[in-house]
Amino acid sequence: MTKYKKQGFSNTFKNARKGMRLTIKSERNIRVHLFVATLVLISAYCLNFSITKFCILLLTIASVISAEMFNSAIEFSLDAIFHNKYCRMVGMAKDIAAGAVMVVSVTAVMIGVFLFAPPIINLLTVK
Repeated sequence: MTKYKKQGFSNTFKNARKGMRLTIKSERNIRVHLFVATLVLISAYCLNFSITKFCILLLTIASVISAEMFNSAIEFSLDAIFHNKYCRMVGMAKDIAAGAVMVVSVTAVMIGVFLFAPPIINLLTVK
C-alpha cells in the first residue's frame, strides 16, 4: 500500500501536461529542440515526405525531447537530494545524462541528413 493518494486516469494526463509545461518553462534546450523540430516538420511537409519518413522524423524528435526531459529530471532530482551542493558523483551522473542527450541528438542529426539530403539535392540539380 502506498502513502500517496491513488490518482485517477485523468490526473495522470494532468500531471504529464504539468511536466511538459515545467520543462518548457525551465529548460532552454527543450525550447531549442521544439523550435528545430517545428522547422524540420515544416520542411518535411514542403518536400512532400512520405508518411514513413514523417513517422521516422516524429519518432526521432520524440526521442530527443524525451532524452532531454529525462536529463532534466535526473538533474532536478540530484539537486534536490544533495541540496545543490557539489558532489563528484552527482557531477558524473549529470555528465552521463547529458552525454546520453548528445548521443540521441547527434543520431537525430544524422537521420535528418539521410532523410533530407536526397530531396534537397534533387531540388538543386533539377534544371
